[in-house]
Amino acid sequence: MSADKPLWRVFGRIGLLSFGGPAAQIALMHRELVDARRWLSEAEFLRALSFCMLLPGPEAMQLATYAGWRLDGMRGGLIAGGLFVVPGALVILALAAGYAAYGQLPLVAALFLGVKAAVVAIVIDALLRVAKRALKGPAARCIAAGAFAAIFLFGLPFPLIVVAAALAGALALPRAPATVQPLPRNPRLGATLAVGLGLWWAPVALLAGFGQDFLTGIAVFFSKLAVVTFGGAYAVLAYMTQTVVQDYGWLTTPQMMDALGLAETTPGPLILVTEFVAFLAGAGADGPALGLAAAVLALWVTFVPCFLWVFAFAPYVEWIASRPRLGAALAGVSAAVVGVIATLALWFALHVFFATVHEVGAGPFALTLPDPGSLQTAPLLIGLVAGYLLLARHWNLLAVLALSALAGAAIPPGF
Repeated sequence: MSADKPLWRVFGRIGLLSFGGPAAQIALMHRELVDARRWLSEAEFLRALSFCMLLPGPEAMQLATYAGWRLDGMRGGLIAGGLFVVPGALVILALAAGYAAYGQLPLVAALFLGVKAAVVAIVIDALLRVAKRALKGPAARCIAAGAFAAIFLFGLPFPLIVVAAALAGALALPRAPATVQPLPRNPRLGATLAVGLGLWWAPVALLAGFGQDFLTGIAVFFSKLAVVTFGGAYAVLAYMTQTVVQDYGWLTTPQMMDALGLAETTPGPLILVTEFVAFLAGAGADGPALGLAAAVLALWVTFVPCFLWVFAFAPYVEWIASRPRLGAALAGVSAAVVGVIATLALWFALHVFFATVHEVGAGPFALTLPDPGSLQTAPLLIGLVAGYLLLARHWNLLAVLALSALAGAAIPPGF
C-alpha cells in the first residue's frame, strides 16, 4: 500500500480523535484498522500491541507507528506516528503559552483548583484499571508493593525499579507456553540504529557545544524519560515530578498537576505533558522564546526514540511474541507500574487536599506526611465527586474535568 490519501485520512482522524488515554486510543485504532478496513488481522494487531508494550514510550503512538510501517514502510510509520502526535502537540503548545501568560489570574487559579482535584480521581481510576490487568497472582502483587515502597519510602530512582521489576518478573512470574520462532535476519538494523541515534542526539550535542546549559539539561532529562517510560505516562510522572520539582526546581507541584490536567483534555499521548513542562520551565527561566525552544526540544527527544524503537525492532515482532521469558519480564514491569501509579496518586492527593505537607526522615526512610489541620474542604469535595462520576457513573473524562473546573470557580474562596 502506498502512502496515499486513505493513509493520511485514516491516521489523521485517529490523531484528532485520540482522547481518553491509551485504552481508548487502542480501541479506536482497532476499530479503524481491524474492524473497518482490515489492514491488520486480529492476531497481527494483538502481536503488535504486545510488542509496543515491551518498548519504552507511549504504546498507543508506537502501535500507530507500527501499523503505518506494516502498510507502507518507514514512510507510512512516520505518517501514522506523526499524525498521532502533531494535533495534540499543537494544542498543548497553545495551552502552555496561555497558562504561562494567564495562569496566575484569580479566575484561572480557581478553575485549576477544580482540575487538580479531578486529577487525583483520574490517577486513581488509572491505578484501578492497570491493577486489574497487571496484578494476577501473589508474586505480581508483591512486585507492586515493592515498587510502591521503593519510591514512597526510599526514594529510589524509577529506572532502577524498572530493571528490578523486569528481573523479578522473568524469574518469579509464570511464563505462557509458546512456539519459539527463529531469530530473523535484519540487515538494516545497524543502519537504522545509527541514523536514529544520530537524529536523537545531534541537537543535544550541538546545544552542549554552544554552551546552552539550560536547553542541554532539558534535552538530557527528557531523553532519560524516553528510555524509562514503561507502562505509560502515569508510571513515569512520579519520577518526572520528583526530578522537575525537587531536583531542578523548574516547576512547582501545583504546576505539575495543572500540566497533567491540561494534557488529559487534549488528543494524543499523555506523555505530551513533557512538552508543557518544558515550555513552562523555559518561559520561567527566560521568557516565551526559550519556552518554545524547550518545548520543541522536549518533543524531539521524547518522540524520535519512539520511532527508532519501532523501526529498528518491528521485524522481530513474531520472534519477540514467541519468547515466554520476555513476556514474564514485561508482566513484572506492569506490576511495578501499579505501585508507581499508587505513589503518584498518594503524592497528588496529599498536595491537593492539604495546604501543608512535610517530610519525616529516619535513616533510609523519607515519609511525606500531611498536617491534618491544613485539610482543604473545597478540593476534597470536588475530588470525591469527580471520583464518583468517573468510577461509579463512568462519565466521560472531558466532562468530569470541565465540571470540576467550573466547581472550582464557583466555590467561594476559603470554603
